[in-house]
Amino acid sequence: MEQLNSSLVLSNISSPGHPPPASWDSRGLVPSVVLSVCFLLGVPGNIAVIVLKPNWQHLSSLSQTLMLNLTISDLLCLLPLPLLIYTLLHGWTFGLAACKLLTYVMYCSIYSSVLTVTVLSVQRFVQVVKLQKRFDQVGKRRLLVLLWLAAMILSIPSLVVQRVNTDQQWTKCESQYSSQTQEVAVLLVKSLSGFLFMSVVAFSYISLYIKVNQGALFNNPQTTRLVTSIIVTFFVLFMPYRILNLLRVVAILLKNEGLRKFCKYSFNIVGSLTFVNSCLNPLLYAFASRNICTVCQKT
Repeated sequence: MEQLNSSLVLSNISSPGHPPPASWDSRGLVPSVVLSVCFLLGVPGNIAVIVLKPNWQHLSSLSQTLMLNLTISDLLCLLPLPLLIYTLLHGWTFGLAACKLLTYVMYCSIYSSVLTVTVLSVQRFVQVVKLQKRFDQVGKRRLLVLLWLAAMILSIPSLVVQRVNTDQQWTKCESQYSSQTQEVAVLLVKSLSGFLFMSVVAFSYISLYIKVNQGALFNNPQTTRLVTSIIVTFFVLFMPYRILNLLRVVAILLKNEGLRKFCKYSFNIVGSLTFVNSCLNPLLYAFASRNICTVCQKT
């Protein structure tokens, strides 16, 4: 799900030597500031989680593997941000192959991050709510291979539709569809897969929240806040992007040019918010791991 989308960040950007358009402040400067903050905070944060592994000694072997994979996925998503910020301000000058490769890698890392969050939520649901530990017996390497394979498959549409275009002396790395049918199909795949992952995460953590509050031991305001923060952050940062994709589908089907322009102008800012999730993940999950693990042990 995904999916971020370097096409969000790379569209409507200026080429070197040309003055920016009138809307540059809203579509170029604001996303670049958001991405800069994400890079400055997220990269050190994810590296610190990898090196320090806070509270990981309390986690199961599978949980540690998933936490490490989540951190690596978020780090891969954030590392190319300086390049994206440069292209956001100066235009795309790196050719078609680089455009496709960078977009595909970023989609893969975002899908991997979202899928890992989904698997983590299911694992915790099984351990705490269902009182089972069988989920931990799943082959870790096999699970990671399947997870990354799914991320790679879900990212294929971005690899196919990404193009380098020059429009009124502005060079852009953006999605270009062969037909409206193809555009609707790609947008629906992104939206429906995203809503599916979000539904699984919400169900798992809400069930966990209910279970946690059934026992006197689990009436812990800190644990409640952590579980709530995971759900709220995940939804707040990804829901606008999913809704915008659905609005694009509606605009295409209804042939509403006004709505299509609104979606186009909002795309960069909404898309940049999805990177914030990769910035916040190490904080949320590093602090939440020990509390939820304590629940598992007490149960």
